[in-house]
Amino acid sequence: MEEEKKLYPFRLAVLEDEYAWGTDTFRLADLGYRETLVRDGWLAGNTLGEVMDLYMDRVVGERVFSFFGRQFPVQVKDIRVRGRMPLRVHPDNEIALQRYDLLGREKLWYVQEAGPGATLYLGFREDTNAGAVYAACLDCSILDQLHAVHPKAGDRFFLPPGTVHAAEGELRIIEVSQSSPLDFLLCAWHEPVSPEEFEESLDLVSALDFICYRKYEAGHETEFDVRIRPLRTPMQVSEADSFVVYSCLRGSVSLDMKQDGLPLRYTLQEGETMLVPAECPDYRVEPDGEALILEVNVNPQEIEEFPAPAQK
Repeated sequence: MEEEKKLYPFRLAVLEDEYAWGTDTFRLADLGYRETLVRDGWLAGNTLGEVMDLYMDRVVGERVFSFFGRQFPVQVKDIRVRGRMPLRVHPDNEIALQRYDLLGREKLWYVQEAGPGATLYLGFREDTNAGAVYAACLDCSILDQLHAVHPKAGDRFFLPPGTVHAAEGELRIIEVSQSSPLDFLLCAWHEPVSPEEFEESLDLVSALDFICYRKYEAGHETEFDVRIRPLRTPMQVSEADSFVVYSCLRGSVSLDMKQDGLPLRYTLQEGETMLVPAECPDYRVEPDGEALILEVNVNPQEIEEFPAPAQK
């Protein structure tokens, strides 16, 4: 019997969607309609979804798999704003599972670049209500009600479910969230909307009962462990029963490990994203000079206990 191949850290190809207001670039996605491909090694050409279907808990770890099944639980996007993004909102897990049999969303926005006058709209300036928001979204006067922030590079913002949000100006944002397509369109500022960006049924009326109408307060940490790490010296990693995702935001790094007693090295350049499966628990991340990386994983002991969506 042929010995089972061991998984390895693999880089992912990006998927880019162009809109009137800017671009969404998926660094890592397992959404069905958007799935990133493995770039290298013997898994090259497979989508992340196909890898999950074949190798399941070997990719994400037993406890993570017991909650999320074959759905890879996290997605990472690079958002480049060159105008005004449509106002949107996302539901929590309970609403998403009951209505759509999908995961809900929490988001983290990490600002990589912010031009002069760039603005994030996060929630409301004061307590409001569904009637006022509905009317203001229809006539596009909703900006007057929104809490505006002028971010700088390095700022990070947590967007809990129900938080209305948009961005305007020249911005580059890294978005980390659960693997879910559930963004509801609230206001497009009288501009045409691409059907690739929003499902028609995910509209203002459908979102009115889960929008948070209270005055904006900074969101809490997501159930994912998201870190922005400046690296100047090597970092030894030993993960217990969980995957790790790395996106290189600046510089480059190498990942060194041993498999079957043989030393292996994998490189990650600026703009690239790598998934390290749970089957690869011990390795060293070494910067080439100075680097900045985004690190995402799930602490299996802190996963919120909610029913997983149906298997895809």
